[in-house]
Amino acid sequence: MKKLILIILLLLPLSAAWADVSPKPEMEFSFIYNTAKKPLIDPLNSEQIQCSDNQCFENKPLGHYGIQKLYCSAGSCFSVAYEYTDFQRLIIAFEDGSRRMSNIFPATHRLRARYNVYVEENALTVEPTDIVPHLGAWARTDALFSLLIILLLELVAATAYLIYTQKSFTILYSVAVANVVTTALSWVFLAWYASESAFLWIFCVIAEAFIIRLMNLKKISLKDSFVLAIAVNVTSYSIGMMLSFWLAELIF
Repeated sequence: MKKLILIILLLLPLSAAWADVSPKPEMEFSFIYNTAKKPLIDPLNSEQIQCSDNQCFENKPLGHYGIQKLYCSAGSCFSVAYEYTDFQRLIIAFEDGSRRMSNIFPATHRLRARYNVYVEENALTVEPTDIVPHLGAWARTDALFSLLIILLLELVAATAYLIYTQKSFTILYSVAVANVVTTALSWVFLAWYASESAFLWIFCVIAEAFIIRLMNLKKISLKDSFVLAIAVNVTSYSIGMMLSFWLAELIF
């Protein structure tokens, strides 16, 4: 038991670093047209630029690396990055053949940030907004797929822990409930206001430990609940990151 706790504690700092990409920093762009026509977005020829300064003298495309990319549909865009630079710029192509460049706008350094993109005749104006979109934004394929992966990984890790400690397998139900509850609270709501995913990681560990304990008062101690919560979160964040990188094309 002591060896298991030691291993978990050694993995904890590494897992917190991996947690920087789960959830990944995201920017959501809502397009508002100030033009007579409303041409559809051309996703294949649109891009987001990362700028190192507020004049964008040093810049590079956000590019496509694992899950990092600008994803556009015909009427909206969102991007995911392992890390954003301080300033950004959009270059959006439209299906009528036009191409518009935006102003240089600052990254808000929230895990999930929302922007309004005003489409003018020859340019784009991007402005941050504090309005949190409806919960339908969470129902993206990547979000649901990621939730499923995390849930499965945590149940596998919990099963291994319960076998090792010879505890009741009925505790698995509480692990599943705790995972769904903390995911809903942290990724759907708190991520709009947090700037560090490490905060959400710690929140999930503490909240899951108490939920597991409350649902199993006669089966597991509070101390063991914390060990179990740390074990399943270390597993889901570390292995989950690697899986999301390999399965990026399927997730998005």
